[in-house]
Amino acid sequence: MVTERMDSVRSVALGYWIGTGSAAEDEQQAGLSHLVEHMLFRGTSKFTSLEVDQLFDGMGAEVNAGTGKETTSVYTRVLDVHLERAHDAMADMVWRPRMEADDLAQEREIVLEELAMYEDEPQDKVFDVLGTAVFGSHPLGRAIIGHREVIAGTPADGLAAFHRERYVPRNVVVAAAGSVEHDRLVELVRAGLGDRADDPRPAPGEPPVDGDHAPRRLFVAKPTEQYHLCLGAPGIARDDDRRFALRLLDTVFGGTSSSRLFQEVRERRGLAYSVYSFAGFHAETGQVGLYVGTRPDNVGKAFDVVGEQLARLVEEPATPEELERARENLKGRLVLGLESTLARMNRLGSSILADMPVMSVDEVLERVDAVTLDDLRSLAAELWAPERLSAAAIGADEDVVRAALEPVAPALAA
Repeated sequence: MVTERMDSVRSVALGYWIGTGSAAEDEQQAGLSHLVEHMLFRGTSKFTSLEVDQLFDGMGAEVNAGTGKETTSVYTRVLDVHLERAHDAMADMVWRPRMEADDLAQEREIVLEELAMYEDEPQDKVFDVLGTAVFGSHPLGRAIIGHREVIAGTPADGLAAFHRERYVPRNVVVAAAGSVEHDRLVELVRAGLGDRADDPRPAPGEPPVDGDHAPRRLFVAKPTEQYHLCLGAPGIARDDDRRFALRLLDTVFGGTSSSRLFQEVRERRGLAYSVYSFAGFHAETGQVGLYVGTRPDNVGKAFDVVGEQLARLVEEPATPEELERARENLKGRLVLGLESTLARMNRLGSSILADMPVMSVDEVLERVDAVTLDDLRSLAAELWAPERLSAAAIGADEDVVRAALEPVAPALAA
C-alpha cells in the first residue's frame, strides 16, 4: 500500500493495481484479463451491477478500469468524505466479483462488440500488428483484447478460476493520492480483503522474452481510404537508466508538433494528417516505433521523408537547441501532469507494482537535466538502426507498402 497526501485538495484518487495483463496469458487465455476487468463491474457479493453504478454516480465519483500488457487497474476519484463507501464497493469488485453465467453472457457480447469495433479501426489495430512483427510469438506481441474464440468460449467457472489465480494479495498494490490518511486506508483495505487476506499464493508471471527479434514485415489487407503504417523495434526495459534519454529522443523525433517527423512529413509537405513516434517500456524489454497514416498516392513520398529522418536521427539525434526544447517540454509535461491526484496515484501504483523507485519530482527533473547529446546519439544508433526495424501496415495493396519500404528498410521490402 502506498499513499501521498495532498493538503490542497478535497478529493482522493484511489486505485487497485493488479499484476496481470495480456503478457501473462497463454494462447488459450488470450483476452481473459480484459474480460475479467469488464466483469468486475457486473456485480459483487454485496452489490448488483446497477447498485455499483448508482453508488458511484450518487457520490459524483469517477470510476473506471483498464487492462494493459502487464497490469490491470481499477480506480476512482471521489470526495474525501466518500472514500470509505467508494473503497467498500471497489474492494468487493476486486476480490469478490460475482462471475455469474448470465452476466458473463451479456458482458461477453459487449466485449465481442468492442473487438469488432477494434477490427474496424485500422489506425488502432496497426500497433498490435507491429507488436507481433517486433515480438513474434511472445505474448507482448498479442493484442490485449485477445482472441474471439477465447472470449466466446470461456465459461463462468473458468473465468472465475482465472480471476482467483491472479487477483491474490501478493499481486496487488493499493495506491491513493489526495486528501487521504494512510493508516485509515490501511484499515479499510485490510477489512476489504475478507477471506482473501490469508491467500499466500504468487500469481503466474509472464514468459521470459527470448532473443528472437528478427525484423518482420506484416501486412493486413483491408479496403481503407488511407494506408496505416508503422516501423518499430525492441526498445529498453522500464528500469533501464536510459529511459529518460529515450523519452527526450522520442520528443525530438516525433513526439510533439515541433518534432522532426511532424514538421517534415505533415507541416512542410502535407503528406499525412497523423504522424508521430512513440516509446513503450515493459519489465524485460520495450518498444520504439513510428506511425504514419496517409493516402495511397502519398505512401511512397511519405516514407522517402521518413527514411531521410531516420538516417538523420542516427547521424545527428538532436541539435543543442532541439535537446533543450525537448528537455523543457518533458519537464513541463511531467510537472503539470502531477498536479492531478489521479496522475499521482497512477505514478505510485504503477511504480510500486513494477518494483520501481518512486522518485520525487526534483529527482526526475535532475535525471532529465543530466541527459547529454552523446546519450541520445548512442541510443539512436542502437535502437533505430535500419537492420533492426520491423514494419506493419494495413491497406488495400501490399505492393504499395513494399515499394515504400525499399528505401527505408530494403530487407523488409523483399
